[in-house]
Parts: sequence; C-alpha cells; structure tokens
Amino acid sequence: MSTPDADGLVVTSPDAGVPVLAVIGRPNVGKSTLVNRILGRRDAVVQDIPGVTRDRVAYDALWSGRRFTVVDTGGWEPDATGLAARVAAQAERAIATADAVLLVVDASVGATATDDAVARVLRRGGVPVVLAANKVDDARFEADASALWSLGLGEPYPVSALHGRGSGDLLDAVLQALPDAPRETDVEGGPRRVALVGKPNVGKSSLLNRLSGDERSVVDAVAGTTVDPVDSLVQLDGQVWRFVDTAGLRRRVREASGTEYYASLRTASAIDAAEVAIVLIDASEPISEQDQRVIAAVEEAGRALVVAFNKWDLVDEDRRLRLEREVERDLLQVRWATRVNVSALTGRSVGRLAPALRSALESWEQRIPTAALNTWLTAVTAATPPPSRAGRVPRVLFATQAGVRPPRFVLFTTGQLEPAYRRFIERRLREEFGFAGTPLDIAVRVREKRARKK
Repeated sequence: MSTPDADGLVVTSPDAGVPVLAVIGRPNVGKSTLVNRILGRRDAVVQDIPGVTRDRVAYDALWSGRRFTVVDTGGWEPDATGLAARVAAQAERAIATADAVLLVVDASVGATATDDAVARVLRRGGVPVVLAANKVDDARFEADASALWSLGLGEPYPVSALHGRGSGDLLDAVLQALPDAPRETDVEGGPRRVALVGKPNVGKSSLLNRLSGDERSVVDAVAGTTVDPVDSLVQLDGQVWRFVDTAGLRRRVREASGTEYYASLRTASAIDAAEVAIVLIDASEPISEQDQRVIAAVEEAGRALVVAFNKWDLVDEDRRLRLEREVERDLLQVRWATRVNVSALTGRSVGRLAPALRSALESWEQRIPTAALNTWLTAVTAATPPPSRAGRVPRVLFATQAGVRPPRFVLFTTGQLEPAYRRFIERRLREEFGFAGTPLDIAVRVREKRARKK
C-alpha cells in the first residue's frame, strides 16, 4: 500500500506482502531482548535502563519457513510528555500499521496500571494480540504468568527473552495471529539500500521524515535521540529505496561505552549492509573531525557516497564561501563524492538526492572493458612514466578490472609504484571514465623476473 504525501513522495509499507508484528509494552519489560530472541541475532540495542529504544525499528524475521517483519518500539506510557510522548506516539503508529501486536508484560512484576491502560487500547483496536509474559525464567514463575489473564487479552505465553525459554511456543502463536506470509525464497534483489549517517544532531531523522512524509523517526533537539537503525521504504523519483536512519557517530567505537557503544556497532553494520551512504553534514557549522571520520568509515567500507550538506536554509553568502574553502581543505580525499545541498526542514533540493544516489551506484557498479582500459593506460604511462625507485624505472605492463562494488583494479608492473603515482593514476582514471560517487581500489602486482634456463 502506498500513499503520496504533500511533497509528492510516496511512502511504502515495509516489505509489501510480508505481515507486520508490532512489539509493544511499557518501558524496560524486555521488548528489545525478546525481539533479538525472535530474530535469533542481536540487532536491537539492549541495555538495563529504560528508554533505550525510541523509534519504530523494523527487522526481517523468519520462523518455520515463514517471513514476517518485527517492529520494535519504545516504551508506551499513558500521559507521557516531551520526548517520552513522541516515543509513545511511535508505538501507537506501529500498532496502527501492524497486522498483529505482541504485548510484552513483565510477569515478575505483574500487570501494572500502565499495562491495564495499554490492554484497554488494544481490546478496542481490533488487531490480533499475543500476550507475552516475560521474565519467566523457570517453572517456579509460571503462576505469575497465569495472573495476566486479568488483562483480558487471552492466554499469556510464559517466556524468558533472556534465556529463550518458551520462545518457540510464543512464535507459533505469533504465526497463527499473523495473516499468511510468503514462504522464504532465495530470490535476491529488492530496493537499493541507503545508510543515512552522520554525527549527532545534523538532521538525519528529520531528513528521513521529510523523505518518507511520515514521523518515521523520533526527532528531538537533544543530540543522540536515535539509537537503533530505522528502516523506511520510500519511493523517490519513481524508484523504491530502503533508507536506514542510524545513530549519530559521536566518537570512535572503541571510545564509546554502554548504549552508545552498541549503537555505534549497529551504525557500522548498517554501513556494511548498505550499497550507498548519504553522509549528512551540518552546513551551518564548520566541518568537524567527526564529519571526516564518518566519511572515512564509508570510504573504508567501500560503499558509494553522497555528501549532503543539510540546514542550507541557515547558510548565508559568507558561510558559503567559508564552506567551499573547508571542503577543499578537509574533504580533499573524497573530491569524487557527489555533493547535494539540502534542507530537511524546508524540503529544499531533497528531490536531487535520488539522481545523486543513482549516479553514485552506477559508478559503484561500473566496469571498464579490458581493451579500453589498457589503451588508456598505455597512453597515460607513455606521457607520464612512473618515477624511478632505487635507480630503476618500473614499467606498467597492463591492467585489469578485478571487480565492482566498488571498482577494483590491478596494475601489473615490473616494480612497486610510488603512492603519489598511484594517486595520479586514480585521478586520471576518474577524469577518463567518471566514477563519481564511488571509491576506487587500485592494487599493484609486481611480476617477478623468470630465471633464465641454462
């Protein structure tokens, strides 16, 4: 199901045709831990404090050969205010778009006033509900689970999200509540994957909300609001893209701790799983070391790259001149990256992102015929031979493109090439064949001299 928003963008529900399960409950009842148990992997950020999850976060799940989407949500509390109210609103949106709801209750505490309030809303909603009585770590606590019949949502399923006890029975009940799902297949493809990355508070969630036409991510003036990667399928310029909003990279992973450490790992994983990354930079502030570090992470991962300068509505003429100097000085290593100036707040130029993404991906997958590559290389090395090393001038014999995504080239030579000459070859390669928006991997393989036969 797709609906156009005010800007003409089309919002597509996650993985059309695959049923959606919303996991809800009050804060700190173990929702994210249970999500990880359902997924069979540690994707959702978990920490022993309430309020870690804030957005609706969608994950692909598989049980008994059937696929479905699990949507993790933040803690739902009635009468919440401020950031907590926006987190609760995300949970309500998840319920409105779900095919079934998994309500998680802490059986060791029993039904609280908040659990009763949530149950009343669900009973009126008409959506199938499965009740998970969590933290039933052994048979001694099963009586606590039975007490949750009082919520009026049917049988409570005792489960230990931490240890896995009862998770199989719970998942069987979930599949019964969900409509038919397509069987798991080996067919690859689907929307192109875009990681939305940057340091905290540069407007990543605001841009994702602008693109999707929906309050898909919680936005707050406090830096670091997003913790988990948030997926959205968005149709831009006639094409569906899977955008992943990520936590702001505040510092190196090894320097982070707690929730920030795991969020940094998720962000790094999102970059690795993406095909192209949009690195968002606050154009109204000087380019920082952290901005450069984020770009370097994308480059090191070998992903296509679009650099989007956000908050362009706050940039005056003087700032534009300073920014150009900063780009020349601080982003010299990624001069090949496509640049787009946008404003997530006003929607300025966000339509230019789709062509920039397509261009970067085309370069990322570009392959040069061997004959054309070597004709060009012969002319370049004849006009500018490699500098000598130890009194000998190495010769470049020929080259081949070893792969794509990103493009990888191997130069066969009679000796090692200076790093400066490799950069020269890369610069001339881009001038001749393009490759805007993608890193290049150029390796040198020295051919050993064959010993003469006596």
